Amino acid sequence: MGVDLGDLAIKHPMSLEKMGGRIVAIDAFNTLYQFLSSIRQEDGTPLMDYKGRITGHLSGLLYRNARLLENGVRPVYVFDGKAPAFKRRTQQARMEAKKEAEAKWKLALEEERPEDAKKFAKATARLTPEMVVESKKLLEALGIPVVQAPSEGEAQAAVMVREGIAYASASQDYDSLLFGSPLLIRNVSITGKRKIPRQDRYVLVEPEEIILDETLRSLDINREQLVLMGLLIGTDFNEGIYGIGPKKALKIVKEAKTLEHLCSYVKARLNSDFPEDIQEIYEFFIKPPYTKPEKLIFGKVNVDSVRKILVDEHDFAPERIESTLEKIEAASKEKGSQRRMDEWF
Repeated sequence: MGVDLGDLAIKHPMSLEKMGGRIVAIDAFNTLYQFLSSIRQEDGTPLMDYKGRITGHLSGLLYRNARLLENGVRPVYVFDGKAPAFKRRTQQARMEAKKEAEAKWKLALEEERPEDAKKFAKATARLTPEMVVESKKLLEALGIPVVQAPSEGEAQAAVMVREGIAYASASQDYDSLLFGSPLLIRNVSITGKRKIPRQDRYVLVEPEEIILDETLRSLDINREQLVLMGLLIGTDFNEGIYGIGPKKALKIVKEAKTLEHLCSYVKARLNSDFPEDIQEIYEFFIKPPYTKPEKLIFGKVNVDSVRKILVDEHDFAPERIESTLEKIEAASKEKGSQRRMDEWF
């Protein structure tokens, strides 16, 4: 979920074409959860193979990356490592929420309420270790580099952008900004037409970029204060202070500019308190665990491996896989020719 910055972040329209030729560090877990939540049947049942194994993550990775590669984008997927101890509270709360959603999904199915069923089903998505392994194998077969973070993938991706290894980080969460990513691109994994729930109409979802420095200047704060705002609103690591939204948080951190002052403010003025490990959470955002990745190698698509994973092992339709692979190959040749032409000018 991440921190909610509402309308305070300055967003600019972006397109996949404009990202062409750029390395984009994608928060893998965030993206996989998007696929697992959205790629479902009408009643909310996950997409599965003939053995009953969920395949929405594989479907999303293939078709989304095919579109990225067709536009010349150079994706790098950054996977989570060991979660910090203070994330356990959030993980436990999420597990409880999933159980509640599963009960509501089942009830909606029994009462024949398909739209409600699909809505509740989306909140039940789980990413298993087996899915993570499968995802990495498919990405490698597509020639897409995989980076293993020591802790939070979103933090690793943010530092990769700060280090100049990647052009931008891609995630739906605004936490990338708290981790200091100079450029965040949202909606990369959900670009396209999306149906509005309970309405017979669609909206076009397009990528949007958020430049950290621009947003900080517009709010007249620094990154440390942005992290303080996150702690007030709530992040993946703490619940936040009840009743505090983005606008109120901004007003508070302009008065209480350090964590020490903020803790005092929350106690005295809001009659509340942060968890005991709030200092540790703050420092995790300011200087997150990071490992400099080895040289990123973008390989060619291993057609045989992709077929084996998707068609042989998971019962994907061979015709659709072949068609998608042909598009990727054609785009690869076109982009390669364009790069060679560019070298002359």
